[in-house]
Amino acid sequence: MKVIASTLRKGNVVDMDGKLYVVLTAQNIHPGKGTPVTQLDMRRISDGVKVSERYRTTEQVERAFVEDREHTFLYQDGEGFHFMNPETYDQVVVPEDIIGDQKAYLQEGMAVMLSTHNGVAIAIELPARVTLEITETEPVVKGQTASSSYKPAMLSNGVRTLVPPHIQAGTRVVIMTEDGSYVERAKD
Repeated sequence: MKVIASTLRKGNVVDMDGKLYVVLTAQNIHPGKGTPVTQLDMRRISDGVKVSERYRTTEQVERAFVEDREHTFLYQDGEGFHFMNPETYDQVVVPEDIIGDQKAYLQEGMAVMLSTHNGVAIAIELPARVTLEITETEPVVKGQTASSSYKPAMLSNGVRTLVPPHIQAGTRVVIMTEDGSYVERAKD
């Protein structure tokens, strides 16, 4: 089915010249003058080759028919990442190259959207936000609270992020999975 290029998001699957590509990043660029464009960084599913394409935002792109179904993350081993369909209890093994750098945010029991094409897993979409614990952070410098400055912190999954000065080690925080940015202190 044809869709407008500007509506494509990370994890969508596009059919170009009979080959399937998964969108890694989608960025809408609105220059001061000229036509707005959509920059897509994609990976060819068959062989993993990465390509970059630019479309006018109103241009039509062929979106491949994929089955998006919720799956639960179980565990990771030498084969890959194991997910289970909560309705049929069927298990799917997803190779590490499909998950990519999102693997840091996968948590046991997490519900994710798994895209399959002809029974083969081709893309994964994590929840927009995850709750993680701060394992270490720098102490607050006196006088630093006047400006809205952020300090580096290490999350329990090993990812570095920037947090406000009042956040201490041991605090649970909500993080955006797309870019690893701090959202808020967890309410639990």
